[in-house]
Amino acid sequence: MSKINIAILGVGNCASALLQGIEMYKHSPENVIGLMNYEIGGYKPGDINVVAAFDIDKRKVGKPLKEAVFAKPNCTTVFYENLPDYDVKVHMGHILDGVSEHMANYADDKRFIVADEEPCDVVKVLKESGTEILVNYLPVGSEKAVRFYAEACLEANVGFINAMPVFIASDDEWAKKFKDKNIPIIGDDVKSQVGATIIHRTLTKLFENRGVILDRTYQLNFGGNTDFLNMLNHSRLASKKKSKTQSVQAELEKPLADENIHIGPSDYIPWLNDNKICHIRMEGRGFGNVPLTVDLKLSVEDAPNSGGVMIDAIRCMKLALDRKIGGRLESISAFTMKSPPVQYTDTQAKKMVAEFIEGRRER
Repeated sequence: MSKINIAILGVGNCASALLQGIEMYKHSPENVIGLMNYEIGGYKPGDINVVAAFDIDKRKVGKPLKEAVFAKPNCTTVFYENLPDYDVKVHMGHILDGVSEHMANYADDKRFIVADEEPCDVVKVLKESGTEILVNYLPVGSEKAVRFYAEACLEANVGFINAMPVFIASDDEWAKKFKDKNIPIIGDDVKSQVGATIIHRTLTKLFENRGVILDRTYQLNFGGNTDFLNMLNHSRLASKKKSKTQSVQAELEKPLADENIHIGPSDYIPWLNDNKICHIRMEGRGFGNVPLTVDLKLSVEDAPNSGGVMIDAIRCMKLALDRKIGGRLESISAFTMKSPPVQYTDTQAKKMVAEFIEGRRER
């Protein structure tokens, strides 16, 4: 099979986990723990090839990718350190609204430090590097920046995987732009493999399937990586809260009233690093109108939890490119993203992805 040439936008914890995973599964094919699919349409994890990377932090810009993925403020678990000597140096990206001002009040090894460099010509880099797919890992709240890079993909004829909660794939106007140019797009806001959203969705569906009325629920999340530090600025959270909330509400035949559902980031605790703690509470009524309550705690390393999901999204987009399919990829978006163009149950979405991989479903 040919290589899948990708560019990474934001060389943070998620990028680090993704690259470590690609190499681990490439060199240990017998160890497929944690992968939903080892092979997709003939493509294996090791076929993913990074050809370009963008960041704005001075500890990463201009550095070899192999070095940048382990530079501060990255703090995720290093589970496979033998990365190759990529022929890639990190380009200076365009900041726009990608850095929240409040981060300046925190320790250097916990925050972004903007490099004193001129931004690169993104379209030129994408074209000259042979990038087929851009994976977007920009910080939550980077509304202007995400749209800038989405436009760059349209100009460079590059597929776009939007792993964060700015609505591109799920926005009709943006989706039409990608459809008109026959460029595939997957989004928005990546689901973890087993994270807060997928568990909350599953329990919500369980309540409904078993005849339990869900009256109210909350989901509180906190951690110590730059994602949680960034989200202390609540003005950047509107799309994040909407994305997570509508993902859970989609499992209910009748959505809860706004005052009865609260889902979103809660706080930043530096010493947790990339460990994410989630508390879910669900209050309902079962047989005889008798109260029923679920209290759940999840503890997970945040970045690796989305790595396997992204490996599947990348390979499905490559199949779309091979088949010359552009526009929204609804099946893989529904399976891997919190806010896809069309919400399906996770069971439905998994079946749809299998049909897409086998060529029995167009998108």
